Amino acid sequence: MNANWLINMILRRVIGRLVNRGVDAGVRALSNKEEQRRPAPTAQEQAERERIRAMRQARRAKRATKQARND
Repeated sequence: MNANWLINMILRRVIGRLVNRGVDAGVRALSNKEEQRRPAPTAQEQAERERIRAMRQARRAKRATKQARND
C-alpha cells in the first residue's frame, strides 16, 4: 500500500462525511423553517400589530423631540 494512496483514501472518507453532515444540516434547517411559517394574521391580530407599531412610533417621536430640545 502506498502512503499517498492511504492518505487520499482517508481524506476522501473524512471529507465525504463532512459534506454529508453539511447537507443534512441544511435540509434540517429548511424543514424547520417550513414548520415555523405561520398562516396570514387575522384582522384582529393585524389591528393589534398596527396599534403596537403606532405606539412605538409615537414613543420614538416623543424621544426625538425631547432630544432635539436638549441639543
